[in-house]
Amino acid sequence: MHKLLPASIALALVAPFGALADTAADLTALRQEIEALRAAYEARLQALEQRLKAAEAAAATATAPSAAPTPSAPSPTPPGAASAGGGANAFNPSMSLILSGLYARTSQDPANYAITGFPLPKDAEIGPGTRGFSLAESELGFAANIDPWLRGAANIALHPDNSVSVEEAYVQTTSLGNGLSLKAGRFFSGVGYLNPQHAQLAYQAMLGTQYGDDGVQLTWLAPTDQYIELGAELGRGRSFPGSDAGRNGAGMTALTAHTGGDIGASHSWRAGLSVLNAKASDQGLVATNAAGSTVTNAFSGSTRVWVADAIWKWAPNGNATRTSFKLQGEYLRSTRSGSLVYDVGNADSLGAYRALQSGWYLQGVYQFVPRWRVGLRTERLNAGTPDYGLNAASFASSGYRPYKNTLMLDFSPSEFSRVRLQFAQDRAHEGLADNQIFLQYQMSLGAHGAHSY
Repeated sequence: MHKLLPASIALALVAPFGALADTAADLTALRQEIEALRAAYEARLQALEQRLKAAEAAAATATAPSAAPTPSAPSPTPPGAASAGGGANAFNPSMSLILSGLYARTSQDPANYAITGFPLPKDAEIGPGTRGFSLAESELGFAANIDPWLRGAANIALHPDNSVSVEEAYVQTTSLGNGLSLKAGRFFSGVGYLNPQHAQLAYQAMLGTQYGDDGVQLTWLAPTDQYIELGAELGRGRSFPGSDAGRNGAGMTALTAHTGGDIGASHSWRAGLSVLNAKASDQGLVATNAAGSTVTNAFSGSTRVWVADAIWKWAPNGNATRTSFKLQGEYLRSTRSGSLVYDVGNADSLGAYRALQSGWYLQGVYQFVPRWRVGLRTERLNAGTPDYGLNAASFASSGYRPYKNTLMLDFSPSEFSRVRLQFAQDRAHEGLADNQIFLQYQMSLGAHGAHSY
């Protein structure tokens, strides 16, 4: 009895301390749960922010100018500039203005420019443009997020003749998820590598310089360490090699596939394969007949253009600010099949028509010191031997293969400005050598989007 009393007293004294210990443990557990929730919330918020930035960067239509662009339609976008400006406040309309000026000196009259063996529409934008001083094509861009699901962008081209045209105007999804993105409106096709830029001979001859259309585009970015992107397009078919016939159905379809990655710390690469199908109806084409006279023919049928592209980049440890090298090339192959009305308004002779044509370019650009680059490009075309059916006697093929070589030197005072000096010998027209000299400036004002690869 005497032993039980001290034990009871001790238990009574210890019990409150045990309760306090349990309370302290519960408080610690609650704090840990709150910290875990806070960490999870912050991680989720950061992930959403990264997804938003990635979507904006992917949607930005920034296109750096090619190393040796075709001076007839110089690329209006210096490095770092965005055609649609995705780098400003994403929830307010961002604006960008790309100013471009040009001085051109040519040994042949640009008004007579033609690519031998490649009949093109009268309004095709080919050749070196006007001589002397001119305001080259400049560009005004607008872009903004519309809501949590969509963004919109528009690029307005300001042409040297004081005319204005809508190059791009589209809406694009930002939150489909699973690497999917849908674009609808007017936009440049994703085929090839140089199509979003004003490009060289093969693009001029087989895609009318740039292929843009009104339609829809779906792309899928694979969730893999290696870059893999697939795309599909459905369009009106208003641009060469198609023609706008006001049909109910689609006049253009395209499929694209691109992949790439890094090799060590100093090398990266990208390669792609694309195919574009377009329909044409009574498409007016300017050509030269067997007598050497210029005639206008009308083509109705389909065209399929395959484009294979590849780019390799080198920069010491991935740092391209001091020195770097870029090698790129593309091969285009076009098949046209249908009927041709020879000499519209005069002979009006209908016959079958089939042509298999190809072209390629290869260029290298070396940045030897900061801000200074030198580049060299060679271009080749093969007009093939077209089959004119019943009109075969009206045409003669010399087998001539147009080509062009270009050397350029440029200086970029900053990420948003560039001055380029360019020399080219253009032998697109059989029997004529057009020696060309160009001095061009490009300046970017306003919002700036992500760099293109």
